Amino acid sequence: MSFTPVTLPDGKPVNERLTLFVLAGVQFTHTLDFVIVQPLGPKLMEVFGITAGQYTRLVAIYGIAAAVTGFMAGFVLDRVNRKHALLTLYCGFCVATFACALAPTYWALMGARFAAGAFGGVAGSVVAAMVGDIIPPERRGRAMAVIAASYPLALVLGIPFGLQLANMFRWRTPFFVLAGLGVIVFCVGARTLPPIRPVALTVNPWKQVREICAHRVHARGFALSVALLFAGASVIPLMAPSMQFNAGIPADYLFLIYLCGGVVTFVTTPIVGRLTDFHDKAGLIGIFCLVAGAAALLLTNLGRAPLWVALVVSTLFLASMSARFGPTMALLLNSVEARYRGGFMSVNAAIQQAAAGFATMSAGLLVTNDPVSHRLIGYPRVGILSVIFMAGTYLLARRLKAVAPWASAPGAPAPRVAGPGTLLNRIATGGGGTYKVKDPA
Repeated sequence: MSFTPVTLPDGKPVNERLTLFVLAGVQFTHTLDFVIVQPLGPKLMEVFGITAGQYTRLVAIYGIAAAVTGFMAGFVLDRVNRKHALLTLYCGFCVATFACALAPTYWALMGARFAAGAFGGVAGSVVAAMVGDIIPPERRGRAMAVIAASYPLALVLGIPFGLQLANMFRWRTPFFVLAGLGVIVFCVGARTLPPIRPVALTVNPWKQVREICAHRVHARGFALSVALLFAGASVIPLMAPSMQFNAGIPADYLFLIYLCGGVVTFVTTPIVGRLTDFHDKAGLIGIFCLVAGAAALLLTNLGRAPLWVALVVSTLFLASMSARFGPTMALLLNSVEARYRGGFMSVNAAIQQAAAGFATMSAGLLVTNDPVSHRLIGYPRVGILSVIFMAGTYLLARRLKAVAPWASAPGAPAPRVAGPGTLLNRIATGGGGTYKVKDPA
């Protein structure tokens, strides 16, 4: 992927590459903080003496908190400097993650997870908005692939490393390490991220949010986000307990599930990004949803199995599940006007996090523990639920394409010349210039 310098208002050029990889670092730590609780499930259930339902609520609270704060942030994100907003949120995220490591009880950990989700979830939406601000439409698929690589990296590097730390020391250790890594990313971001100025908006914040939510393109995008997240978040949180208690994989080998899945996903993510830029995005979403749906059924119905079978099934599931995000996020970004992008991505992140939280809680209602063997009963019903929302993801992507065909088209979407006052033009010219930048209609 080629990168070009961006000129700031003070005339200082900033390279896309550095900015993009700092944003990927923010997304990586936020993603790792969310997923690290999943493989720690058996250990947390043992340490705090909680049931599968209580554990799923511990996972879900992160997304619910992000949903609440994400919706509130939709009122202000397009009115403040993107860099300042991101650093403020990320600072709160680091503090909350450190509090997770210190939590003495289940309820204290629940409160710390709520705070981490409240800050981290909104930070993730600012990252996506900044990608839309800086990267031209014809390269957004590959740029989102760089950001999306945070998920497989979390699986490849973060989760196995976190599990080993938890096994060698205590379950708290991964959170201490993650908080320290967050401090490093914060310091680098404070020095290198471009201070993207807000769009000059004169409408009332309440009116702007109503416009964002009522726009028919946005409404279809929000529905697509719900289906996208619900399909995966209903299955993934209980994958580690299922592998241990249903498939019979020893706890010491659970890290291999995430390592193999992460390696394959890391390899396929840039391929998916390139395909996204050169093929119809809605069509790609349909293909990946079909594969992911089949993998979800295999995973949730897996009984006692050799390690290699469990690895093949879980790797196929994780890779195909992740592949849906690249074309879907590019489709969403391309369909939204620059003046709405920050607010839209914040509200969209809120909806996604809420969908993930309710999906996890729904899975908890469908699944129970065998009191003797600890086997998860009812997990196949979660697989059926996932397949239903997988089909919904494709159908809703087609509906979004119907009202915003340029957003799904290969290459750059239908161009619109940005005037001197728009955000993209101010970024490119250092303010007030006439350099014309393509922007989605």
